[in-house]
Amino acid sequence: PIASGPLAPYANGYREELERLGYSPWTASAHMYLMAHLSRWLDEVGLDPSGFTPEQARQFLADRRSSGQVRRLTPRGLIPLLGYLRGIGAVPEDLSTERDDPIGRLLREFSHYMVSERGSAQRTVAGRLRFARRFLQACAPDPNVESCGLSGLGAQEVSAFLVAECTRCSAGTAGNVVAGLRVLLRFLYLHGYTATSLDACVPMAPAWKDTGRSQPLGLAEVHRLLANCDRRTSSGRRDFAILTMLVRLGLRANEVASLSLDDLDWRTGAISVTGKGGRHDRLPIPDDVGKAVADYCRRGRPRNGNRALFLQVRAPYAALTPDMVSALVGRACRRAALPVVGAHRLRHTSASAMRREGAPLFEISQVLRHRFVASTALYAKDDLDALARIARAWPGAQP
Repeated sequence: PIASGPLAPYANGYREELERLGYSPWTASAHMYLMAHLSRWLDEVGLDPSGFTPEQARQFLADRRSSGQVRRLTPRGLIPLLGYLRGIGAVPEDLSTERDDPIGRLLREFSHYMVSERGSAQRTVAGRLRFARRFLQACAPDPNVESCGLSGLGAQEVSAFLVAECTRCSAGTAGNVVAGLRVLLRFLYLHGYTATSLDACVPMAPAWKDTGRSQPLGLAEVHRLLANCDRRTSSGRRDFAILTMLVRLGLRANEVASLSLDDLDWRTGAISVTGKGGRHDRLPIPDDVGKAVADYCRRGRPRNGNRALFLQVRAPYAALTPDMVSALVGRACRRAALPVVGAHRLRHTSASAMRREGAPLFEISQVLRHRFVASTALYAKDDLDALARIARAWPGAQP
């Protein structure tokens, strides 16, 4: 439907891309009509695609709503089209969603600092940007000037903000707050926004709090969790493979999401896992895990060029994210009429099962890929029979 406009030369390529990504003919046609509308709009306003900015995208969507259109009226609807156009260099990259104001520009600079100088992962950068925005909105002396007036920022404002944040979060979250605040304050000093380094006035985070024994799922609960996956469907085979991998190998949600087809070595029966800090480990594939993954790859995984192991079940068949893996576990719990738990609870379940079978802690540590065996000591508390043999009798108690 694209006969004119500056996007007409890219129409055939976009149509082929939609087909490659697995969109149905009806959905692909709807995306092509959106591209045609955008092409006409660019032609009417006299704008070249190379100058199409996020602000102009919002204006296009507003004009689309006012013209009576009822579908694809939000930025999310533009994601496939803009993703393709940015990939071929037709429109500029959207490097940041921050507003073009003093705080937004400072946050973009902070984002660049975390990526280029600290090597922070994307999820870490996103979380610390959200925290930095809250800090600047609450503590910047003058957010309307270019430097936000941060030269007048002092330890009193930092301490007051930290107290307010930590009173409404857990001990673990408080540690993340403290770490994020130190990184931000160090950046502000290194880049000349503050006259002195204020990161030293941030106190240490509270120590890890012992919350008692871990709460793994029981054997019967694990069986119910797996049995309620409908393995007659593609999504059921995928969910069964992921749940089996979480329960048997104790992987983290982000480790499952980052797996690719190239990480599976079927000849030697091993899988390569990328863990925390970019650490790479090879683990043997248990027989039940291998069968579940092979069944998914043969009869459930979409056929496309994406090398990620676990894909979404609807076009564009993108790789699962860590949040999607955790949500998948929650849905499986609801299907099995179990209390909803996250993916990390299945990691506890895997460790506790190994401990019940008599595996020593150093072997469990190797499977879980803990850097220190002390991190694995948490699961020793679950083995009450072993603890009873070393516990001293209470003075005066009957044997």
